[in-house]
Amino acid sequence: MSAKTANILFIGDVVGNPGLQIVSRMLKGFISKYGVDFVICNGENAHNGKGMSLEALNLMLEAGVDVVTGGNHTWNNFNFFETLKTHERVLRPQNYPKGTYGKGYGVYKLPRGLGNITVLNLQGRTFMSPIDCPFRTADWVIKQTKEQSSLLVVDFHAEATAEKISLAWYLDGRASAVIGTHTHVQTADERIFPKGTAYLTDVGMTGPYQSVIGMQVKSAVDRMLYQTPHKYECATDDVHFSAVLLTLDTETGKAVGIKRIFYPEFESVATQG
Repeated sequence: MSAKTANILFIGDVVGNPGLQIVSRMLKGFISKYGVDFVICNGENAHNGKGMSLEALNLMLEAGVDVVTGGNHTWNNFNFFETLKTHERVLRPQNYPKGTYGKGYGVYKLPRGLGNITVLNLQGRTFMSPIDCPFRTADWVIKQTKEQSSLLVVDFHAEATAEKISLAWYLDGRASAVIGTHTHVQTADERIFPKGTAYLTDVGMTGPYQSVIGMQVKSAVDRMLYQTPHKYECATDDVHFSAVLLTLDTETGKAVGIKRIFYPEFESVATQG
């Protein structure tokens, strides 16, 4: 690997203890296999399937994660507010209103003399809360950090595919990568845009797949069937690790490689029972 490129591993939405356990068990192996220099992990559902906790954060950091990003569930656990206020390695979407606990971006040092990397967490507005504009927020962050780092990786926590792709086109050539989170379903559209921005609509879920995007099947189905609230209960079985590997040129800030990771792969033949 060239000394001018950095390998960044971005792990998709970690759900509950099953997600935390597979990250703890497997991350160091992936770091070694791919020569990973820096690890970003979306952890907004790491605490019992919805929200964050200091314990979950520490487990991810101990496993080898360098920075944990969030989303609309970041604030579900009130006990996490003090950590959000002070911890340098946890982010929440930057485009929440001024005064919201936490910070939305950080500049972090890479190993091997590769310089710095900026990580920016944004949240979409389509089918979600009407918060500040993620596009203009990205413009502002780029102005604040462009002298500190040539690399910028964006976690865009959004519902609508069109909004995610629009942000990628808007930031093409200015962000090293725009990676989508939130839907918990990994997409197969990884690519590098014409001016050098790597893109994936959604990196997917690290957690239990015998579920409805992490929730126990019966509760989720009953919610749809009866159109009434049902208790959120985190599922436990058929756990998979979902991520994307980015290879970034540290001089130009452009992406030179992108690779999806999903382990283990789904079985292609149904079992007989």
